[in-house]
Amino acid sequence: MAIYKHTYKNYTGARTETWSRFLILTRFGFARVYQSNFLLLFIIACLFYPLACAAYIYLSHNAPFLAALNIPARLLPQIDGRFFYFYSIVQGALAYLLTAFVGPSLVSPDFANGAMPLYFSRPFSRTEYVAGKIGVLLVLLSLITWIPGLVLFAIQASIAGWDWTKLNLWLAGSIVLGLFVWIIVLALIGLALSAWVRWRIAAGALVLGVIFAGAGFGTAINGLMRTNYGALIDLTQVAHTIWSYLFRYDTGTEMSVTSAWIVLGLTCVICLWLLAKRVRPFEVIK
Repeated sequence: MAIYKHTYKNYTGARTETWSRFLILTRFGFARVYQSNFLLLFIIACLFYPLACAAYIYLSHNAPFLAALNIPARLLPQIDGRFFYFYSIVQGALAYLLTAFVGPSLVSPDFANGAMPLYFSRPFSRTEYVAGKIGVLLVLLSLITWIPGLVLFAIQASIAGWDWTKLNLWLAGSIVLGLFVWIIVLALIGLALSAWVRWRIAAGALVLGVIFAGAGFGTAINGLMRTNYGALIDLTQVAHTIWSYLFRYDTGTEMSVTSAWIVLGLTCVICLWLLAKRVRPFEVIK
């Protein structure tokens, strides 16, 4: 049929609200994640330790069970800052492994296939693109970090009673703050590095390399220079310092909490700068 015989009309259907358009990218990002059975199994495996912690909390308050095993309740580790500090270490480690798996699959294909002009030919800003992509990581990482942590706190509070809850309410705030800041840093690292490396497998290896190489180089600097400043490039040590402070558990670290917060802040700024340089509706080819 000749084009002049077509009748064209403006779109009159429902429109997505401007403030929520970035959620379209988040929705399709989840659809991509759900296609991978390995990632789904890994996310489920990440919940084994919180389930074990929940079982421990319940059994530690079960007097008949302890009596049957002849275990004095006073000898069991208490549910306090130390308990949630080690919980944060375990789930925080699993969080950056999950970031290395999920992060590159969200961003690298867009750059490898030249899809950025297609995104920005639509009513998407660069901020909305980053928000839509990072939303996938934040939700997935929250499901294995601070959300199960709050559930564990709620279980302990319901069993121990109101007196324990009043004295330890600060633990809930420490769980949310400590782990949410950590997953924000991980999500930014995952997106920033994946935006600069087009090959998805290489991007995932680079994300893991930042964590492991930082620990190795930090130890080498401390050994060669006889200083403690090398630990500042070890993000895991930085996170442990912040968690030990938030959970009021002395680990004997020599890094100051102020320095740890500054390092995390600088890491986020660098990642945002890398994303701002890379996430553009055009590409310069030299």
